[in-house]
Amino acid sequence: MNKTVELVMQWGAFEEQFPKASLEDFFRYQLAIAEKPVPAVEQEGKLIPPLDGRLLILLRRIGKFHMAYSNKALEGTGFDQIEEFGILVTIHNMGNPIKSEAIYNNIIELSSGTNMLIRMKKRGLVTEDEDIDDKRVKRLKVTPKGEKALQTAKEQVQKVAYMMLHDLSDGDKLLCIQLLKPIDKRFSGMYQKQKNKPFDDIYQENIT
Repeated sequence: MNKTVELVMQWGAFEEQFPKASLEDFFRYQLAIAEKPVPAVEQEGKLIPPLDGRLLILLRRIGKFHMAYSNKALEGTGFDQIEEFGILVTIHNMGNPIKSEAIYNNIIELSSGTNMLIRMKKRGLVTEDEDIDDKRVKRLKVTPKGEKALQTAKEQVQKVAYMMLHDLSDGDKLLCIQLLKPIDKRFSGMYQKQKNKPFDDIYQENIT
């Protein structure tokens, strides 16, 4: 195949998958996939994860580092943990959301999220009121004290993010977002619907 035609076809496939990507993103993507993955070396008596597992382990480890450093950085800001900051940001951005929406948006179990909100209400960060049209529904709103805490905590959270990622260029960060966002989008729309199903059923739904 003519190399120009091949390049145009590759760009077309990339643009379809990442419609907002730039040419620079495309070139970075091509360089990334051109690098041959280092195969896992089998060692007797040890469990060596395949490529999928190695990537997920890496993401999980980075997530745990982020959570640990964020919780440390939030000391004295009015938040006990990064999940509290996340749920209050969601409430702030959504304005006056239903309680379950704010909780599920942060991928938190309803019982855990409810307990978290109870503690945050006691500290005066958020209020909970009945919905005007449906008394069974509770809606949340950030208090002035919560808004002030958000602004203080935001600076700390941003410092943690910079500390962890400042070795990457903005282009590298955008590429990571472009590659991983479709996974987040897919499971965000399925997780709550599948949480009570057997795993074998979930597996089949996600690979077909």
